[in-house]
Amino acid sequence: MLIFLLPLFFLQSPTVAAPIGICYGRVADNLPRPSDVINLLTSNGISNVRVFNPVPLTLKSFSGTGINLIIGVPNEILPSLAAGSPTFSLEWLQSNIFYHIPTNQIRYLAVGNEVLSKDPYYSPFVVPAMINLYQALQTLNLANSVKLSSPQAASVLSASYPPSSGTFDPYIVSNIVPLLRFLNDTNSPFMVNVYPYLSYTSSSEYISLDYALFRSDKAVLQDGALAYGNLFDASIDAFIYAIEKEGFVGVPLVVTETGWPTSGGAEASVENALAYNENVVRRAQAGVGTPKRPGQGVEVFLFDLFDEDGKSGAEYEKHFGIFGLDGSKIYDIRFN
Repeated sequence: MLIFLLPLFFLQSPTVAAPIGICYGRVADNLPRPSDVINLLTSNGISNVRVFNPVPLTLKSFSGTGINLIIGVPNEILPSLAAGSPTFSLEWLQSNIFYHIPTNQIRYLAVGNEVLSKDPYYSPFVVPAMINLYQALQTLNLANSVKLSSPQAASVLSASYPPSSGTFDPYIVSNIVPLLRFLNDTNSPFMVNVYPYLSYTSSSEYISLDYALFRSDKAVLQDGALAYGNLFDASIDAFIYAIEKEGFVGVPLVVTETGWPTSGGAEASVENALAYNENVVRRAQAGVGTPKRPGQGVEVFLFDLFDEDGKSGAEYEKHFGIFGLDGSKIYDIRFN
């Protein structure tokens, strides 16, 4: 039986619920037709979706549905966007995105994905591309409604334990600081992909499964005045501390990927995936926040809509899907 505990120090603060979405990865064979995917999303009350690439057919399938999107700008286009003019960025946006879906359904443009730590060739192009895209959005009076950011992997931190030690890898600081400055100046969120599953499996001698799955009934980590009962909160707060150390206070965070696999690795099971994702959703809905930012719900996008059998790497990477290809739930989780 799953127990969802709200520590007293959270309940004493006013809370703000956060949106919950899901990632629509497509590295797979035999995925359902886009129209069937839309029916699946709407029937389950899912109104926020992340798509990783601006595929025309995919974007068109969302048009007019009322579902809000994060749309990825691929890493490989960043050099062209960075070297071009705002006019080039405007033309790219109009032909690749805005032609296929109404702008009022776009919440964020995710400019690149995990560039700084996993695809560093593109690092110098991220912020220049974002600046040109921002100016293009200003031309269309969309800069306040369509926010720009760039999702990063948790590995951009060189230290994260305890959370107050959170520090960015010194090798990426020259690129992370301009990104943070842009986000701060444009009131945009820092986007991060957080996987406590990976932290647990790589350090299981130090991290308990209960701590990773929100099942601890008491604080596991005391960090100064703040107490942590789960690894998700500790991971988020480590980023907040790291951002503040670079001189930026109050930058919001959006978790653009998080999840737990159902098979293919240590402690990968349907039961554990449900325990993890259900608690992530409940905490966002309740606006619990984290010990460092209590009462400020963290916007999250669960990974993944379906299993992705076309992925390379470890076997577990193929098994994050919450729904089967026939539209049935692999486990019963509610999004509203």
